[in-house]
Amino acid sequence: MTDPHLFSVTELTHRIKATLEGNFSNIALTGEVSNFKIHTSGHCYFTLKDDQAQISAVMWRNRVAHLRFTPENGMNVVARGTVSVYPVRGVYQIDVAALQPAGVGELQAAFERLKRRLHEEGLFDETHKLPLPEYPVSVGLVTSATGAAVRDIINVLGRRAPYLELILIPVLVQGLGAAGEIAGAIRTFNEYGKVDLLIVGRGGGSMEDLWAFNEEVVARAIYDSKIPIVSAVGHEIDYTIADFVADLRAPTPSAAAELVVRPKEDLIENLSNFYYTAKKSVESRISGYRDRISHYLKSYAFALPADLVRQKSQRLDELTGTIARVAGYRLGSVRQHLVATAKRLENLDPRRVLERGFVIVSIGGKAVSSSKAVSTGNRLDLRFQDGTIPAVATDPGPQK
Repeated sequence: MTDPHLFSVTELTHRIKATLEGNFSNIALTGEVSNFKIHTSGHCYFTLKDDQAQISAVMWRNRVAHLRFTPENGMNVVARGTVSVYPVRGVYQIDVAALQPAGVGELQAAFERLKRRLHEEGLFDETHKLPLPEYPVSVGLVTSATGAAVRDIINVLGRRAPYLELILIPVLVQGLGAAGEIAGAIRTFNEYGKVDLLIVGRGGGSMEDLWAFNEEVVARAIYDSKIPIVSAVGHEIDYTIADFVADLRAPTPSAAAELVVRPKEDLIENLSNFYYTAKKSVESRISGYRDRISHYLKSYAFALPADLVRQKSQRLDELTGTIARVAGYRLGSVRQHLVATAKRLENLDPRRVLERGFVIVSIGGKAVSSSKAVSTGNRLDLRFQDGTIPAVATDPGPQK
């Protein structure tokens, strides 16, 4: 018996690898996705299976960037690539170069499943939708920085409301990772808190192109937003999950810009109407007050105080005259009394008495009014009306 060729594990694995990869270098494989995972490196790992078998699959990061949708477990897809062998584990797998849904029907079924579930949770309820501000000052945009949508929005808003502040957070709008960027931008605007509303969307495309706006993460970010959101995805016939959750759905990005602001001409007209209405209201109120004042001036109630003032003024004149007369009479009486008093005082003047022949006798400068105050030998001063003569008191003799 001849011994078979002895292979090392590595040699056999490489022989199998060369055989498989040489014969299955460009194939298309259909199957159901399961265990779908995105590694931190950006590579995707999943399993493709049918009712009887399964195969591991890998899609490298540079190819993932070109995906137009996010694969989900349970989704039927068509994978195009090459069968390869991973020698470290001794397993074969399909190295996926391109991946797409098995048909539009598959994406539509996934769309309907998510739509039904979110509707049952209440994410589409009208009671939760926020009203759009009538006159926004700042608008946030969540879309691609290079797409037609952002140009259309900027052009329309620039024409209709050049006073608006526009803030753009550029995001991917299709492919793997786009949904996460869109949801993250919505959350960032809410944390910023200085915009009045958001426009979230992109231009038209296939269902696969628009799939990022059908992702649950985007729907929940829109639902949780405290800022009103206008969804503007695709063309008028395109509907996404974002449209149902948003506070307002616009058929196109240009229509969104038309809906969120009024043209500057309307604003100017509204201001003019407001000014005219306010002016007429003020003039009407002034006229009303003028009529009321005129009525009050003509009324008896208003004339009575003026009449009372006139009566009091007349009475004041009368009292002033009375006071003047009484004061004059009193002043005359006082004047007569003063004259009489002055006359009496004048008559009592010692000089007048001396003129009538009387003499003032004084001792030591003090007037003497009684003979009992005089003793024999006292030196006396006798004051006449024309001078003073000294004298000496002698015994006056017996007094009667």
